[in-house]
Order: sequence, then structure tokens, then C-alpha cells
Amino acid sequence: MARHISYYEELLEGAATIDGKLDRAKAEMEHLGLTALIYDYTPVTFSHTGDLITPSFFGMRDVPEDMSKLWSDSGFYQIDPVQQLALRSAKPFVWSYRPEDETVLARTITDLHAPVVGYVRDTRITCGMTVPIHLPRGDCATVTGIRHDASSGFDREAQEFLADFAILAHVLHESVEPLFGPGERASRAARLTPRETECVRFSAEGLSAKEVSLKIGRSEPTVQMHLNAAARKLDARNKAQLMARAAHYRLLA
Repeated sequence: MARHISYYEELLEGAATIDGKLDRAKAEMEHLGLTALIYDYTPVTFSHTGDLITPSFFGMRDVPEDMSKLWSDSGFYQIDPVQQLALRSAKPFVWSYRPEDETVLARTITDLHAPVVGYVRDTRITCGMTVPIHLPRGDCATVTGIRHDASSGFDREAQEFLADFAILAHVLHESVEPLFGPGERASRAARLTPRETECVRFSAEGLSAKEVSLKIGRSEPTVQMHLNAAARKLDARNKAQLMARAAHYRLLA
């Protein structure tokens, strides 16, 4: 029987921390036959060169011990075909890495994805479903449920409870997101110091380096030094490009 949205809201409101909410969501998924949970959030999904940016937050439950490090630090996120689909899709979807199953992955897997394909097959997490949550500011969360050792026919069975999981996923994000701090809200692809960010923001308002120096109580050469440092970090060749890159990475908000 499908759960009502208010049921999920009350369930997750009963936990005060992100970890507590993830634990409750994971326990609730069990009636759907899902055995592992992955929640991730990224404030900016793609770099200015078009590469996937590693999320600023991962929350994982009952996945292999090394998965978090592989996806966070070893580049597996960038070649994960499920994540690639999620960031380009607005609808929830069922997926399977097994060639005999008829899911969206069958049309997208290439040699580029081989490390991820080998890993999920070795760790028996070949089947699941993912809910992309695209947000108004350009940030994105994805919520994934996995079934370990899924039997044949999972791709058809999972369609029956995909909608229920999608509701839980959206409620989970709405419950977790207000608890994020500055670290979760900052893109991993572009980290400026507070002073560099301040100088860039004032410059974006049309102030000259001299005017910014008066605004922040520092010398004009110091302001220019911070702007130059920000330009190097954002790979910007001039002021116009610096402002465009800063806007892309949501550093002007």
C-alpha cells in the first residue's frame, strides 16, 4: 500500500539530524525491498568545462565500505552512468547494470563506464532506482535506492513502487536541506577565501578596485591581489570572465 506524503513528513520530522533522517529513510525503504540508500547534493552540477562536479555532500547507508571514497575522491562519480542520467533527466528511473534487463542504462553504458560497471557487479549492487531533484537555483540532489542481489525481473517489479520511492526521496531532501551548513552549500570545484569572495562580489556590483579597497578598509593593491588570486582559481583570463565564472559557481549570491 502506497504511503501518503504526510506519513513521510512526520517520519522524518521525528529526527533532528541529517544522519537521523537518513537512517529513518533507509528503514522506511525496506518495505519496498530496497536495501541501500545513497543521497547526494551538489550546489553546482557541472563545471564551466562541462564536467560533473563531485557533490559537496554524500549520505550513504548499507553500501560497500569503500564506495564513499571512490565516488568522492577517486573520480568514480564522474563516470557513473546513473549520475550522468540523473543530472540530465527530470523524472525518476529504474536502472540495472545487467545486460538482460531492459532499463535506461542499456542504451548508455560504454567502455568509459567500465570501472563503475565492474565495481557494482563485484559488490552485488547492480539494480536500483534514482530520483533526480533539480532545484530552482541550479543545485541538484539525487536519491538512490539499491537492492542487493536483485532477482531477475527487478526492472519490471520496481516500476510498481517507483512513485512511492520518489515521494520519499523528495520529502527526504526537503527535510535534510535546511540543515546544510556553508560546507555543503559551496561547490567543491571552486573554493575562494572569504576575502577573495568579498572582493569578487563587490567587483561584480561595478565597483573599481579602488572603490572596493575603501569599502573593505584595505589597500588597492591588496584588493587587486585578491581578485587576481580568484581569477587564477577560476581559470579566468580577464574581469568579465571572472564575473561569469563566479556567477556560474554561485559565488555572487
